[in-house]
Amino acid sequence: MSMMDRLKGLLKGHEQQTGKGIDKGGDYVDDRTRGKYRGQVDTTQDRLKEQLGDQDRGPDQPPR
Repeated sequence: MSMMDRLKGLLKGHEQQTGKGIDKGGDYVDDRTRGKYRGQVDTTQDRLKEQLGDQDRGPDQPPR
């Protein structure tokens, strides 16, 4: 079992909190770097949310 599979299992049912944590972490990095890497941080946040935060997307919701 890969590390990503373990994380998904631990976070299952807590997608909303996971998304908030990802946003908060990205905001922290933006603050510490004074926005220098804002584009990279935003891309990373989107990818993490895709991998961890939006596990139970329904068929009526389009992928990002």
